[in-house]
Amino acid sequence: MSRFPLVLGVLFALLAGACESSQRHLLQATEDAVKLRAIQTRVFDTTDETLVMRSVIGTLQDLGFVIDDANSNLGIISGTKLEGYALRMMVTVKRRGEQQTAVRASAQYGRQMVTDPETYQKFFTALSKSMFLTAHDVE
Repeated sequence: MSRFPLVLGVLFALLAGACESSQRHLLQATEDAVKLRAIQTRVFDTTDETLVMRSVIGTLQDLGFVIDDANSNLGIISGTKLEGYALRMMVTVKRRGEQQTAVRASAQYGRQMVTDPETYQKFFTALSKSMFLTAHDVE
């Protein structure tokens, strides 16, 4: 009697279990990414992207960052803060709809993404004060 069907059945069961585990891992990673994006993004009630870009640059400098690059055409600003460690922050400014501008900040220590909400909250609080506008969570 051939053992091929038995081996094939065991192999199929192992593969099905691995796929389910991979799917759960992928769903968790997707949920984590959505939560992080919500922490990293705020919307302001203005369409003046130049004002927002200048305010982001000023806010980063006020928080001790050195501006590495700023490109108003792309809406990207990056800066580095050296205080015993290298904290790099990249901020994108993008028009959202007809009356708002979205700001997304992404921070890294070395190659490690910062997921602590306090880091982003501190940035957005300072940015709101700089622009005299309220930052809204993204919906």
